[in-house]
Amino acid sequence: MGEETRIRRLAARSYRIPTDAPEADGTIAWSATTLRLVEVDAGGVTGVGYSYGSAATAEIVNNKLASTLREQNALAIPALWLAMVTAVRNIGWRGVCAWAISAVDVALWDLKARLLKMPLADLLGRERAEVPIYGSGGFTSYSEGRLCEQLSDWVERDGCRFVKMKVGTAPEHDLARIRAAKAAVGSAELYVDANAYRRKQALEFARQFASLGVTWFEEPVSSDDLEGLRLLRSTSRK
Repeated sequence: MGEETRIRRLAARSYRIPTDAPEADGTIAWSATTLRLVEVDAGGVTGVGYSYGSAATAEIVNNKLASTLREQNALAIPALWLAMVTAVRNIGWRGVCAWAISAVDVALWDLKARLLKMPLADLLGRERAEVPIYGSGGFTSYSEGRLCEQLSDWVERDGCRFVKMKVGTAPEHDLARIRAAKAAVGSAELYVDANAYRRKQALEFARQFASLGVTWFEEPVSSDDLEGLRLLRSTSRK
């Protein structure tokens, strides 16, 4: 390991970013997002990473992970990842610690690309020359008018060929909101993200969503309900 790849500094800061209006999905509502910004220095350059979640994430980076990675080889990312997981073993590496490690991991890859003076996409390896973007929002706290305005703006102004909206807070209104959204986006593909349906409810909605032209149904049940996700996947293939 040369001096130019030795990690000299790792630090994190937290920022609370208010939303322009209340937002909600099928499980919770919020009015602000907490962002953790991570910086890691080596060889006179700085890599940047970020994640969301509790402000405690920054404390874990600054008080636990920084000392673990300082003076280590910035290019040896798999070894650094294992060192971080080991360092937080006694406080639990999932949850808040996983958010912290994730933000540092992003920063390390950014740093490695800068040290090697190459685009990150080339460092990781490209599968495609370009990737179409999609707009994600359409929160359940939005009125039908604001929902349609946001989605149609993404299609007409920003050129998105795909847009995604939230469902699940008030299931009795979901079909009407989807009909309105589909009419607003025209030929663009419409995705939905639920998070909160029960298994049988999700299966029935999946059939109805498909009939309305929805092409992607994200998290029909909780992402923690692995059995339910398997059930829905196998049933949808019949």
